[in-house]
Amino acid sequence: MKKKLSFMIGLQVNIDFVMPVRISTGIFFALKCRLFSDHLKAPSGYTHIVTRKEIIPDAFRRLEADMYGAILGDIIGSPFEFDRGDKTKKFEFFTRGCGFTDDSVMAIAVAEALIAVGPDADEKEIEEAVIANMQDWGKHYPHAGYGGSFRHWLKDRHPQPYGSYGNGSAMRVSAAGWLYHTIERTREVARWTAAVTHNHPEGIKGAEATASCIFLARSGASKEDMRDYVEQEFHYDLSRTLNEIRPYYHHVESCQQTVPEAITAFLEAEDFEDAVRNAVSLGGDTDTLAAITGSIAEAFFGIPAVLKAECRNRIDPEMNRVLDAFDEVLGRNNLEADESLSGNDLIENAISNLYENQNHESFIDVITAICFRIMNDGQGWVPFVTVSGELFPNLDVRSLQEGDKLAVDQEVRLRMDTVAAEDGIEWLYIFTNEEESHKKPVPNVVMEIPFRQILETGLHNDKVAGVVINPFGKYFKADKKVIECIFDACRQNMEGEA
Repeated sequence: MKKKLSFMIGLQVNIDFVMPVRISTGIFFALKCRLFSDHLKAPSGYTHIVTRKEIIPDAFRRLEADMYGAILGDIIGSPFEFDRGDKTKKFEFFTRGCGFTDDSVMAIAVAEALIAVGPDADEKEIEEAVIANMQDWGKHYPHAGYGGSFRHWLKDRHPQPYGSYGNGSAMRVSAAGWLYHTIERTREVARWTAAVTHNHPEGIKGAEATASCIFLARSGASKEDMRDYVEQEFHYDLSRTLNEIRPYYHHVESCQQTVPEAITAFLEAEDFEDAVRNAVSLGGDTDTLAAITGSIAEAFFGIPAVLKAECRNRIDPEMNRVLDAFDEVLGRNNLEADESLSGNDLIENAISNLYENQNHESFIDVITAICFRIMNDGQGWVPFVTVSGELFPNLDVRSLQEGDKLAVDQEVRLRMDTVAAEDGIEWLYIFTNEEESHKKPVPNVVMEIPFRQILETGLHNDKVAGVVINPFGKYFKADKKVIECIFDACRQNMEGEA
């Protein structure tokens, strides 16, 4: 357990901030200070940035995904439900009136239940948790658009399955596709989440098929492997093309007439957005179609950071809390991370996509993700070097107790550390998470600094070329022109909200 202490220290400075500081011993301090942001050349031996393009494994992007796909599909498809669209892929992605429905609420409810009971829970434990959670979330969102039978089930003191084969079992199952290590366990849990309401064989099959596709996609299976598995195990007809399905498709809410079409929408897609557009273009129960397609497509393609940010903006804080918990269970978030660092995965995912795609759209996604974090007061970890004086010249850290306060009487000057590219040009740098800061040695003092502050420093300091995000891994170099683009995007965003 890391000790948390506080001390007061006076520094020569430019800008006032209150922030935590990490000393290399692993002890965290709350430091009230004023930053001295002048340039200082970093010590040699660890300052070089590798400028060659890294080789990204094909499956890397799949490890960064989770439950956004189902929720985004639901939100994007919601305005076109009941055949209110034109059965076209050409539509505004986030149209007026779009929002989450019962599909997202129940997907979140099931995810939270599965997280709570743990990976080894038995059938009874899972069913009880799913029932309790779905009823609880249903009470908090009573007007999310539930079907008649399910609405009554939500209010029943002794709820029982009612033989449904509706597509609700498939729309809410995405968490089961991510949380387990074998496809057998994935199918088993998917079956149990469905059976509490949709205990008809077709209702159970729809949930199992959807979860299986997610599992296969995140495990690196090809589309052909996924098609073969679904046809052999679930006997769905995946031979029809979207062009063959579209003219005759109408609003229907059964698994057997939703899940195969949703899978086909994914199979014909080139990326996540294309998959959701495919699903919506079929018409009918578009929010559920797109939710199922989106959950599979995310596991295969990944999702641009800008869409993840849009998703988080369009759902409630309690739903975001479950998404964050889901990430923690999958090991993608540091459990002890400060709240000010949560959300930096948007930047990390966008940079990964840029490495892979190397196109203008991916670059814009990175700019958008950084802008989003700036506007939400996001912070990162910035190493500082001591210019003069010492923080604790005679301190025995082993003697410290939680709650101790330390005083430093002498003047201590700190400056942001820099890294040097192969051409010798110096850059300020910032880490999005603690893991990134451990990839190479850095100075002992690391402070949480707002992205806005370090970018402004990089823009106005003529001794550095700009700012590098995560310099020792998959990095993003923002020179002064790029920084200006980031701040321009922030200003435009603020004007649009005004």
